[in-house]
Amino acid sequence: MPAFPAQGTTAGHGEGRTEGQMMIETVFRCEDLPRADRFDFWREQMASLMAPMEMSSDHTRDFRGEVRVLEVGAASVWPTKFLPMRFRRTPKLIRQSDPELYHFSFIQEGNLQVTQARQDIAHGEDGLYVVDTSRPFDCVAFGGPPGGVGLEIPKALIPLPHDRIDQLLARPIPGREGVGALLTGFLTRLAADRGSYRPSDGPRLATVLIDLATALLAHTLEAEDALPPETHRRTLTLRVQTFIQRNLPDPKLSPATIAAAHHISVGHLHRLFRARDTTVSAWIRQQRLDRVRRDLSDPGLRTVPLHELAARWGFAHPAGFTRAFRAAYGMPPSEYRHLALVSCVPGVPPQHPARTDLRPSAPPPPRRD
Repeated sequence: MPAFPAQGTTAGHGEGRTEGQMMIETVFRCEDLPRADRFDFWREQMASLMAPMEMSSDHTRDFRGEVRVLEVGAASVWPTKFLPMRFRRTPKLIRQSDPELYHFSFIQEGNLQVTQARQDIAHGEDGLYVVDTSRPFDCVAFGGPPGGVGLEIPKALIPLPHDRIDQLLARPIPGREGVGALLTGFLTRLAADRGSYRPSDGPRLATVLIDLATALLAHTLEAEDALPPETHRRTLTLRVQTFIQRNLPDPKLSPATIAAAHHISVGHLHRLFRARDTTVSAWIRQQRLDRVRRDLSDPGLRTVPLHELAARWGFAHPAGFTRAFRAAYGMPPSEYRHLALVSCVPGVPPQHPARTDLRPSAPPPPRRD
């Protein structure tokens, strides 16, 4: 079974904690222990990190599993993989200890049969569901080692009636479209780029996670009117930005088409971006320029004409693209491509660009020593 990279893992017992300049992360993996101790260790760690559960497996003699827990403000993100097993949360265990959490699970491989709140449903690859640690549940992994990303949020931080959320427990929630795709995409990126974030980023990232989880539950319940205005605004902005990024190659992308796709007025759309100190058109232009800049640095695209690269990302007029690129990066795209590709040649030192008057928001061009 493939293992996650385990930064900060302490040799000898398979558990570690990484802090310092990176987001706080707890890691444990069974392969670092003697086979006879692995499953007991797994049960102990899961009980302390999530909640007490009854666990059993046909693989106790050679159990393998790995969990990373990223502390993201009040929330926590759980990239995990393990061999097939069963875990149950019983009324007795709930009385002993209840962290009062909603646990979202996004399955990237394998299968899980989940029972809670009179629902008994099998979830496969790309499946997304939520369980409540305050209610009994039964989960059976089958058909191969499951893996995915979990998200835990204190129930008190979800501003929706709990009796409404009860209707969704263990049920399939769309995770590859709409708001669900925003949440699972954000979780996947957090898990992959954990080393890029500092502990001070945690509260801000937690706000995004909680907003997305709340919006997803409300959307699934057809109760978006129950969302707090600020949460609704942030979630709508994320949906709009995702739509724009998917449609950057379309030269006809405009505030009018974006607003129509989201059933809002053009004025409402402009207010969303004004709150972020930019405009819709400026944000679209910068996203397109970023994509072209990346392509200009790709040796595999060195023979593709500049106007074709620009057209791939929605720039219909070559002269307008050149002016926009020069304004953003301080040099024409042809010069940027030359410097970027020369910097990639082994044995040739990177070169300074002719000008360095780049805008603060723009990524820097290739540099030379």
